[in-house]
Amino acid sequence: MSEAYFRVESGALGHEENFLSLDDILMSHEKLPVRTEIPIPRLGLFFPERSGGADTDNTIPQGSKLELPLWLAKGLFDNKRRILSVDLPKIYREGWRTVFSADANVVDLHKMGPHFYGFGSQLLHFDSPENTDISQSLLQTFIGRFRRIMDSSQNAYNEDTSALVARLDEMERGLFQAGQRGLNDFQCWEKGQASQIRASSLVQSYKKRKLTDTEN
Repeated sequence: MSEAYFRVESGALGHEENFLSLDDILMSHEKLPVRTEIPIPRLGLFFPERSGGADTDNTIPQGSKLELPLWLAKGLFDNKRRILSVDLPKIYREGWRTVFSADANVVDLHKMGPHFYGFGSQLLHFDSPENTDISQSLLQTFIGRFRRIMDSSQNAYNEDTSALVARLDEMERGLFQAGQRGLNDFQCWEKGQASQIRASSLVQSYKKRKLTDTEN
């Protein structure tokens, strides 16, 4: 039986998201704090508390603080026109970067942001002076957590792993599942099951029909 959905790999760690990927679609809707650098007309329809009122053209005033989905913030951001500036989410700021550098394994990444690595990589589009520090923090956090994730995936055969994966970012969960599949394949090979030849379902169905015809 064919699968209802074939997983499409995320492109969030690259230059642009992959909008055929459900993970990237969900990530692009996460909110990003921004500040408007110029008045923005007509967008006030979506933020009535920030607009100038019913007797105006629904303009969002300059200096307004908003939370926009990532896809909209990227669309409005322009270095030349300075339409808006981006405030870093707290988990990517210096305080949390210090925590990650001390011991990244103690942090519940899924609670802080289920797409921690992908969302953080997309923040590099906004030309923040902290971009270099953010990218280094993302890399070192991944390196610091990778070994523990893979060790856990290799030592949890036929066990309930829900508690193990609950603290992982979505990308880390994918790595954990890949490790589990590799372990399962190895166990099958070790038991000699990998070399077994099984009859296809079509052949089995044909044999059943032939047996029924013979009995009749």
